Amino acid sequence: MDQFRLKPEALTSPCRIEDLGFETTAELEALKGIIGQDRAVEALEFALKIKKKGYNVFIAGLSGTGRNSYAHSITEKFAKDMEIPNDWIYVFNFKNPDIPKALSMETGLGLQFKKDIEGMIEILKKEIPIAFNGREYETKKNEILRTFQQKNQEIVGELNNTAQNSGFLFKESEQGLITVPLKDDRPMTQEEYNNLSVEEMEEIRHRSNQLSLETLEILNKLRGLEEQLRDAVKRLDKKIAYDIINYHINKLTQRYGHRRELREFMNEVEEDILENIEAFKKEKEQKEPEELLMMPLQFNENFFNRYKVNLLINNAALRHAPIINETNPTFSNLLGTIEYKNEMGILKTDFMEIKPGSLHRANGGFLIIQAKEILSQPHAWETLKRTLKTGEINIESLNKQMGYVVTSSLKPQPIPIDVKVIIIGDASIYHLLFSMDEDFKKLFKIMADFDVEMEKNQENVMKMAKFIAAHCREVGLKDFDKTAVARIIEYSSRLADHQNKLSSRFNQIVEVLYEADTWAQLEGVDQVTKQHVEKAIQKKIHRNSKYEEKLNEMFEEGTLLIDVVGEKIGQINGLAVMGTGEHSFGKPSRITVSTYQGKAGIINIEREVKKSGSLHDKGVLILSGYLGCKYAQEKPMSLSVSVSFEQNYSMIDGDSASSTELYAILSSIAQVPIKQNIAVTGSVNQKGEIQPIGGVNEKIEGFFDICKRKGLTGEQGVMIPKQNIKNLMLKEEVIKAVKESKFHIYAIGHVEEGIEILTGIPAGEKNHKGEYPKETINGLITSKLKNLINEEEEK
Repeated sequence: MDQFRLKPEALTSPCRIEDLGFETTAELEALKGIIGQDRAVEALEFALKIKKKGYNVFIAGLSGTGRNSYAHSITEKFAKDMEIPNDWIYVFNFKNPDIPKALSMETGLGLQFKKDIEGMIEILKKEIPIAFNGREYETKKNEILRTFQQKNQEIVGELNNTAQNSGFLFKESEQGLITVPLKDDRPMTQEEYNNLSVEEMEEIRHRSNQLSLETLEILNKLRGLEEQLRDAVKRLDKKIAYDIINYHINKLTQRYGHRRELREFMNEVEEDILENIEAFKKEKEQKEPEELLMMPLQFNENFFNRYKVNLLINNAALRHAPIINETNPTFSNLLGTIEYKNEMGILKTDFMEIKPGSLHRANGGFLIIQAKEILSQPHAWETLKRTLKTGEINIESLNKQMGYVVTSSLKPQPIPIDVKVIIIGDASIYHLLFSMDEDFKKLFKIMADFDVEMEKNQENVMKMAKFIAAHCREVGLKDFDKTAVARIIEYSSRLADHQNKLSSRFNQIVEVLYEADTWAQLEGVDQVTKQHVEKAIQKKIHRNSKYEEKLNEMFEEGTLLIDVVGEKIGQINGLAVMGTGEHSFGKPSRITVSTYQGKAGIINIEREVKKSGSLHDKGVLILSGYLGCKYAQEKPMSLSVSVSFEQNYSMIDGDSASSTELYAILSSIAQVPIKQNIAVTGSVNQKGEIQPIGGVNEKIEGFFDICKRKGLTGEQGVMIPKQNIKNLMLKEEVIKAVKESKFHIYAIGHVEEGIEILTGIPAGEKNHKGEYPKETINGLITSKLKNLINEEEEK
């Protein structure tokens, strides 16, 4: 047994304080970059350097491995060397009002352009009315009106000459020119008209119709004259306004005319003002409120909205390319939206109500999104993919996306996009998207995989110390001395479950830093020491260990049955790991086996009652393979085996108890008792080789705690697979007990090594006749099986 017993030095991997070349973290410079993620860092840097379409990034890894913080730091590093993107504005489309125009301009010009355009309109609203109230305008307009009136009188005179021959006279009224019948060369009165006979009225009507035909051409001249008047006045208005408008437009053209799109827009503004000069001719203060409400569009104040500028994206305040972390990536938050205003019970909108999304704000830079957030939002994932595929941001209504019938809305011109999207999630989401979504593998060609552990070498140990130093300065923690740093390093190895690794789950380490600092503050000391770190770790465990304490009390009271002394046939102590949130712990479980004559096979009671998982069932089936290979080469086994986890009422899964079950089966067949003071863990294959398992530290400490409560005898211990030696990072209490020979840990590689430790009887090897020695475990088993076969044959 001694060759399998581990020495105390093998039970942990201490951090040598003498190797730390500092006294406190105050002597260290702060860590730059990230520790132990070389593969992920290389992938990220390559993805951010390549400018081709589809090279967006999916950062995979567990929470707390530095995914988020490093995504921000590396994008900031790249963003500093990138150009600040252009500003974007939306303006009124004079040719197609339902499709607002998207225009870009140099960074910082967007706000100035908005001020200049809207300022110009305010100036024109003041200057144009003044011009139209001037003497020059009134003189020219009156001249046009006099000319019109002269021509109008001439045409009316011509009409009356024709009308008199038919007994009528043309008279001007509010409704325009009307015909009045004559009597004795004078207009007929209403009383005279009412006294006419039916024949006389019919005769007048006939003459009136005849007159309409005769005067049609003259009336058309009159209508044409009215149109000429309107055109003449309009030309005059344009001429008066043009000089004022053109002066201001030319000033803006000199400033912004280097961009063709802006130059075209300003020309359209000029043309539209000239076409709608009536809206500018009177100052709004001169209009009554009732008049404003009843005015047609060109006289309503809302009309002037068309000359406003919607500054969608203003990058003037940026110091580098944008980095947007979208924490709520809904459809609208990503794509932007078109808002509506309620005006007198009617929902209305215009281009000024177009609001940007995070894709707009990140354009020209980086957009960071959490995978679980975007995948949980309706339509958001499809929207992001469509934007990346088309290379354009199309602001759309969600109602249209869902197929609802809505009132007419705007369809703003799309904005071209140049953005690097970084999605952060775990590996399972990545593999799910990669296998189920064809677009995903085309759009996210780079996967940066953040590991949960890293090599424990001197370089990474010093980086971890610098990581602690950085947090001390950034958050205002007390300095950690080298004993505290060494304990943090050991705690990191425990989190990694490996003597030669450090954990990359920095969030758990940071929690210990904060709590150790708090304990140091409560004691009123200047530095954090090992004792404070240890206290933080133990208090953290204590806060989450209520369930473990309850179970241990039940073992101590005898409510849960377990033997830690003595020997019993077909009974053994197995080890399992249980978890309650942040805390995992080991729980011993009694496993019993019954063997009896009958049909060959193993009855797994847990499986029969549907209380075992597929991995546990597989482990039990492997036992059948081992038993058959070992003992049924010549004749079939006529033996039934029943296996049960006693006092277990929850689900069981995993194959780490398969070797434990096998030992109990061998004990039951051979009728050899097993030492109850040794608990066992480890899976087994069909050749009897012991395979490594997880949670080895928790399992050992769980059995140790039960033994301590019931009383340490110096004979108790745990048997583990030898491959798990490198995973041992046991607490000091266990290591101390091993040093004092109060507790023992055995590491084995084969079932036959384990059965010898548990029974004190060698497993036995076949002699030259192919037979096992009688006083060995294998000899006793083969003898028992032969007797069963003989009894079966005699029947």
